[in-house]
Amino acid sequence: MTIRRIVPNIQVDSEKALTESSAFYGLLGFEEAMDMGWVRTLASPSNPTAQISLFTEERTAPLVPDLSVEVEDVDAVYAEVVASGAEIVRELRDEEWGVRRFFVRDPTGRVVNVLMHRAA
Repeated sequence: MTIRRIVPNIQVDSEKALTESSAFYGLLGFEEAMDMGWVRTLASPSNPTAQISLFTEERTAPLVPDLSVEVEDVDAVYAEVVASGAEIVRELRDEEWGVRRFFVRDPTGRVVNVLMHRAA
C-alpha cells in the first residue's frame, strides 16, 4: 500500500475563523492550494505534500474528519478496512471534485478520511 500524503483537518466555526487561521498558517510558510468555500487546503510551497485543511463544514459527509490519508488504491484499502471490522463512518463513494473516498473510525475514536484522486 502506498501512502501519498497525510493531512490534518481542522474544523473552524466561521468564515472569519477560516480567514484568520489561513493567515496564521501563512506565517508558517503555508500557501493556499485549494479553496472550495467550505474547505481550504494550505500547502508548503517547497513540499506540496505538507498540508493542512481548514473546514467550516463537511458538505457531503456527516462530520468533518480529523485527518485525511491519500492512498494509491482506495478500493483496496477500503476492502482491507471493511474486512478488519473497523467502523465505517461513511461508505466509499466518488465526489464531484475528483476524489474517491470513505471515512473510518480509528481505535481512539478519530475519524479518518481515506481518499485517492481519480484519473481525469
